[in-house]
Amino acid sequence: MSKDQVVSESLSKDALLAKDRVHMWHHMSPYNPNPMIVTEASGAWVTDIDGNRFLDGMSGLWCVNIGYGRQELAEAAYEQLKQLAYFPLTQSHVPAIRLAEKVSEWLGGEYRVFFSNSGSEANEVAFKMARQYHHQNGESGRFKFISRHRAYHGNTMGALAATGQAVRKYKYEPLAPGFLHVSPPYCYRCPFGKTYGSCSLECAEVFDEVINWEGAQTVAAVIMEPTITGGGVIVPPQEYLSKVRQICDKYGVLLIIDEVICGFGRSGQKFGHQNFGIKPDIVTMAKGITSAYLPLSATAVRKEVADKFLDQGLDQHFRHVNTFGGNPAACALALRNLELLEEEQLIQRAEQLGTELRQKLAVLEDHPHVGDIRSFGFLCGIEMVENRTTKEPAVPDKVTRIIAECKKRGLIVGRNGDTVPGFNNILTLSPPFATADEDLDFIVRVLQEAFETIK
Repeated sequence: MSKDQVVSESLSKDALLAKDRVHMWHHMSPYNPNPMIVTEASGAWVTDIDGNRFLDGMSGLWCVNIGYGRQELAEAAYEQLKQLAYFPLTQSHVPAIRLAEKVSEWLGGEYRVFFSNSGSEANEVAFKMARQYHHQNGESGRFKFISRHRAYHGNTMGALAATGQAVRKYKYEPLAPGFLHVSPPYCYRCPFGKTYGSCSLECAEVFDEVINWEGAQTVAAVIMEPTITGGGVIVPPQEYLSKVRQICDKYGVLLIIDEVICGFGRSGQKFGHQNFGIKPDIVTMAKGITSAYLPLSATAVRKEVADKFLDQGLDQHFRHVNTFGGNPAACALALRNLELLEEEQLIQRAEQLGTELRQKLAVLEDHPHVGDIRSFGFLCGIEMVENRTTKEPAVPDKVTRIIAECKKRGLIVGRNGDTVPGFNNILTLSPPFATADEDLDFIVRVLQEAFETIK
């Protein structure tokens, strides 16, 4: 790049930052007068306005599964926009039909699919469907939902009520009523004081207890991610989801599985719950459905539940509409995204990458500020501590230091920020499936160097 080009870029950057400070309100961040301005991306790497390259170890926000710069996805959207740019799903269109069929196929059963734009909306739809289902099933008193502390289910008032992260909710309460929370399956910090292998899965049994205490006739559904992701990559024991499924069946409670992050290959399977051999009643999904190339989400409902909405009557149908949900271009792009994940065996690749990353991260296990390393498919959490014996969580300055040192070396990592007071101490990794073998080595090397700065 010539000197004149550098000056031009610098002036352009200054002008953009000046406009940013006046007009932009950034997501989920304290005020930052000098945000990174990203201008292009390819594979697992992004480039900022100064020409600096970074390996995106978070796939944006856990969402660019297939990787950046896939021309096939842009072309799928473009061709569809030329043919039909929009029509509401009060009726139907071909891309939505084909995508709904594909999602049902991936789920391995007969599901009906309602399209929205975001994970929060997908979960809001699930809550309304669950309450209406029970109402039309003669049990109008079932209105409560049980979620877990540490879990995240979205920003809207119902989804945030389901979220078990106090910092996210503080200053926005009171939220939607009817949401309860139980302890997570957090083996590293077992809320029940037990050790896995010598416990009775109290983390699952607690659902039975709470449903009884609340009165089963008042509980509509349980909602959970297969693995708690943004709350700290908290991976449950293998038997956990099956046990919760049994408890839900025992009491006639629906099971909603939030696959917004874990779905579409991230777990090493098509959907995260498939690692545990269960069948949900409702599955919510977003992010990886389009690999974030366009906004789209879906709420997939098991046939037996959806059939309750087929009866004729003024108020029997699901009275919910979403203007842009199921946009034809987004559906066409999503369908091509799923085809590429299959054709290029990227789900198997994600499983392989996840295994290799966890093995390579073993070099950090003895570091005095690493308490636990957890992985689920191709996502990983590194829990930082002040003391490995007491498990005292690392202070925020140490966590932000690691993130800054990684960025300085060209690696973007995340953290479980704004979740639980005193426990925002977990680094997160969720790279694109386009990550190369040498990229894995780069990730681990940078993390090692970053941790060396706080020994």
